[in-house]
Amino acid sequence: MHDLVTHLDPTVLLRVIAACEKARDTGVVVFDLDSTLLDNRPRQAQILREFGAAAKVAVLETTEPEHWTSWDIRDAMRAAGMSAADVEAHAEAAKTFWRERFFTSSYAAIDDAVHGAQAYVARLVTTGVHIAYVTGRHEEMRDGSVVAFQRLGFPVPGPGVQLLMKPTFEQSDDAWKEEAYARLREIGHVVAAFDNEPTHINGYEQAFPDAICVHLATDHSGRPVTLGKTIRSVERF
Repeated sequence: MHDLVTHLDPTVLLRVIAACEKARDTGVVVFDLDSTLLDNRPRQAQILREFGAAAKVAVLETTEPEHWTSWDIRDAMRAAGMSAADVEAHAEAAKTFWRERFFTSSYAAIDDAVHGAQAYVARLVTTGVHIAYVTGRHEEMRDGSVVAFQRLGFPVPGPGVQLLMKPTFEQSDDAWKEEAYARLREIGHVVAAFDNEPTHINGYEQAFPDAICVHLATDHSGRPVTLGKTIRSVERF
């Protein structure tokens, strides 16, 4: 993964709260989901365990979320205890198995929360701002995403809370995030935006120059992108 240079500044979370208290019901706070509010490593681990059972590779049946340290399934397989030779023998089949399941509603339902995320979003809700979840997940993953919100204690879509998802799986995440800007402006004034992907948080900085843009230093796609000058990073909430 690209070694991203970040400017860690946990105090930015307090600045967002203060800005929301000032904006109240005219304000909008935008949150990405995967690796921003939600930790999808439990989903990843479950899929790899199921692959281990299906392929009769016993060592993979004990895969844990902590074994996922990147988006390369080979790294997770090695961390779970497979030899280099066995990883190469099974990697392509494992990737196909993973791809058929990862982008589905039922598997999205088992995600966990990024540390402190539920309490932080709940605190922002008390200020009266609107919450907009803007995710690269496509519409077919909506039900499972809402199930995860409910189980984990996040505000669910309804009055004051919107879940904006890609219309189709095929649309790129980059194109969708840009398309979402217009919809966000219809909701209100964007006070802050949170995203783990450097390209996307840079996009929010450019589209909403008055907003506080926060990068989640969890993981990202690895593209060699430099964060915008005003963007600050946090590792958790």
